[in-house]
Amino acid sequence: MLVTIARYTYPYEAQIARALLDSEGIRAFVADEQTINMQWLYSDALGGVRLQVAAEDVERACQLLAEDREAPLLEQEGEDRPACPVCGSRNTAHHLIGRRWAFLMFLAIDFPLFRVRDGLRCHACGAITERPRH
Repeated sequence: MLVTIARYTYPYEAQIARALLDSEGIRAFVADEQTINMQWLYSDALGGVRLQVAAEDVERACQLLAEDREAPLLEQEGEDRPACPVCGSRNTAHHLIGRRWAFLMFLAIDFPLFRVRDGLRCHACGAITERPRH
């Protein structure tokens, strides 16, 4: 008997989880994938794409899906976050400068008057700076 252990909005998310379980020796199946690929609006109505495993594998599969594998991946691959030009911290994230104003103008006059630029938000000092063009 198959048991649903997770639900996903998009089929690719379920396939990534299935591949993880398969790599650990747990047979997993993705249900409703084709239906949602054909008509993605059905995703909420069907409860999303379901990831299913055999009843005896439920506990181990849930443990594997709950593991945080970010730290070993960062050790292996390294972190590629740019440094903040103001304070030098690497605690940064991508930020779109001007997105809010462009959206508001688009709503008001149906035309975006403001240009959206790539920026960098520093979580350490709060600075928002424009990314240099390469």
